Parts: sequence; C-alpha cells; structure tokens
Amino acid sequence: MKSSPLPRVFSALLLPLGLAFAVPAPAQQDYPTRPIRLITGELTANAPPDGYTIFLAYHQHTVNAALNPKLPYHAVNSFTPITQLTSAGLMLVVNPATPVTNLREFIDWTKNYKGALNFGSAGIGTGGHLAGELYKVMTGVKAEHIPYKGAGPALMDLVAGQYHFNFSGIQPAQVQVRAGKLRGLAVTAPKRLAALPDMPAVAEELPGFEFVGWYGVIGPAGLPAPIVTRLHDELIRVLNRPDVRERIVADGSEPVGSSPEEFRQFMLADLAKCAKLVKESGAKLD
Repeated sequence: MKSSPLPRVFSALLLPLGLAFAVPAPAQQDYPTRPIRLITGELTANAPPDGYTIFLAYHQHTVNAALNPKLPYHAVNSFTPITQLTSAGLMLVVNPATPVTNLREFIDWTKNYKGALNFGSAGIGTGGHLAGELYKVMTGVKAEHIPYKGAGPALMDLVAGQYHFNFSGIQPAQVQVRAGKLRGLAVTAPKRLAALPDMPAVAEELPGFEFVGWYGVIGPAGLPAPIVTRLHDELIRVLNRPDVRERIVADGSEPVGSSPEEFRQFMLADLAKCAKLVKESGAKLD
C-alpha cells in the first residue's frame, strides 16, 4: 500500500488541535480525559469506539480499497467519518521541451502522438497513477504507465525528459514549475484552485474529468454521537482559524469541514469512482 508524507500544512492544524484535546475536559464533560491517538487504518478499525483512537485518512484510503478488495476492513463501513478537512487536485505537468503550451494543445498532442507515449507517477496505485488512467479512459489515448518510488524521482525523470507527462501532487510540482524545469498545464480538481487561478481545470476541456485528493478524520465504527460531535466541533474550530485556512490555500488545497454524514457520502462516492476506474483501466497492484 502506498503511503504519503503528511503535508506541512497539517502541522498548522494538528498542533492546535492536539493542544485543544490535551486540556482536560470541563467538569460537566467526560471526554476527553487522556490523550487521543492518531494511527493507521486497520488499527483504527479494530480500536474500541471510545474516541481515543482516530485516523487522519487521505485519498489513498479509498484508492487502496479499490485496488485491494481483500483488505481486512471496509474503507467506509468499518469506520465512523468525522469530517473531511481538505480537498486538492493534482497538477498535470510536462517537460518544457514538449511542444504544447496549454491543455487543449496537450490533449490534441497526446491523441495524435506517433510512437510510445508514457506517463509517470509516484508509484502504482497512487493518485497520479489513477489520474493518468482516467485521462486515458476519457480520451482514448494510449500511454504506458511508469511507476516510480516517490514523487521526487518521478519528477526528476520528467525534468530529464525520460517520459512525457505526470499528474503530480501540487506541492512538489510547483517547486519544479516555479524553477522553470516543468510546465504546469492544468489541475484535476473540478474547478480552478484559489491558489492557481490562472491554471485551468482539466474538466474545462474534458467535462466530467475530476480526480481529487483529500484528507479527513475518521474513527472506529460505532463511535458514540456525542464523541463524534465533540471531535467534529474541535476540528472545525481549528479548520476555521484564518492562519490555518491561509496555509491550506497557499499549499494548493481547499478547506472543507464537512459534516460526518457528508463525509461518509463523499467517501462512498470516492470508493465507487475509484473501483470503477480500476475496473475500466485494468490498474492493479504488483
């Protein structure tokens, strides 16, 4: 299973949240009375539903479930969704030597490319891999996937001209784009991002194209409603801090702050979309 380093923006969110929960509950409340742990998915699914074990999940949570239906837990039903924190698209990037300067030209170029067309990603089963497969499904383009061990090596080889395009995380892509080593063409969010207002969404040329990364907080199944409410309210309070929201937007993401039921429905839809894409594209783990 692929994992992802925690985006630096979450230090701005989790630190104040941790401080909030480190303070003993008022006398009229009985939760929390001890530290709350953030751990991995399977351990969270098997943890007691007492509010002291929660999981900072991200989009790989549903992608992994779509790629591996034999996981020992269900990506949604084995958990209690609390809130989606953020949403973020990926960035379509190419080497500056590529003979395209905008999204429309890129689509035409890939459709008419003569020879072996390749796209890279941070690895099999990552968001960049599935975004590339979605592009192939929606355009009919033939392109071979080249998996790397991480975003850094993948982008370095694109800079070196070793393959043709990449749907990359926005943070690492922006480093290379700002340095003039890569050209950013579009984002995979359903609309333009506040931090990149001049960069189009792929959906502007391919209606319906959307591949969104996300972060959210979930707990074990059966988490009592009062505990869900307390966790949700504290998360939203921190998410609404101006300094936190500014850092989220600056990093190319959008703050969300959904209700538990909205987050449940979002994850179910994301799981279904990923499963459909895996089936249509034939994507699979090694």
